[in-house]
Amino acid sequence: MSEFIRKDGRKYDELRPIKIEAGVLERADGSAYLEFGGNKILVAVYGPRESYIRRLLKPNTGVIRCRYNMAPFSVDDRKRPGPDRRSSEISKITADALRPALMLENYPRSMIDVYIEVIEAEGGTRCAGITAASVALVDAGIPMKDIVVGCAAGKVDDEVVLDLSEYEDKEGQADIPIAIMPRTGEITLLQSDGDLTEEEFQKAIDLAMEGCLKVSELQKEALMKKYSTEQ
Repeated sequence: MSEFIRKDGRKYDELRPIKIEAGVLERADGSAYLEFGGNKILVAVYGPRESYIRRLLKPNTGVIRCRYNMAPFSVDDRKRPGPDRRSSEISKITADALRPALMLENYPRSMIDVYIEVIEAEGGTRCAGITAASVALVDAGIPMKDIVVGCAAGKVDDEVVLDLSEYEDKEGQADIPIAIMPRTGEITLLQSDGDLTEEEFQKAIDLAMEGCLKVSELQKEALMKKYSTEQ
């Protein structure tokens, strides 16, 4: 198992190179930029603020709204601009993954807007978007119980591997993106696509959680770097 080398030269439990920066946009309340393998993602956070859409507000808690968008030039074949079914689904599951970490009860009748722009895509954009969005939310000064982090595992050539590349995502046998709150290990997102035995599924979950913990350290480093340079 440990000797399995993937087509891009990585071991089965190896992440792609990662770079995270916090506070990259001046006009947003919070922001982050993330490179995860070939993914390049920019996130802006606005709020908490009162929304002009009254029907979305709740009297006893705040509301988080996410918009995940892939730029037309983010993939090999130019993507049609504007929202599509996949973007709408990822927007919803991103909000669902982030919500448990946010202390929204502190902001009744308020809205937090998270804008995730995928500038370049190379497999695993939903996990990368969640990871970057968490950093941007912290940068916005929004109280959180933990910094949510996402990572995926899957099955390629009958081997369970960590952090699927675009090729592995398309050609592999299974993909399991997860997001967790690292301090408690609580899973806030779990999806599964493909064929796995019960043993392979558990192995993939364990591997993805290990990956999340590694990425979590990089999130904290990015935030500490931003605030240490401001002092």
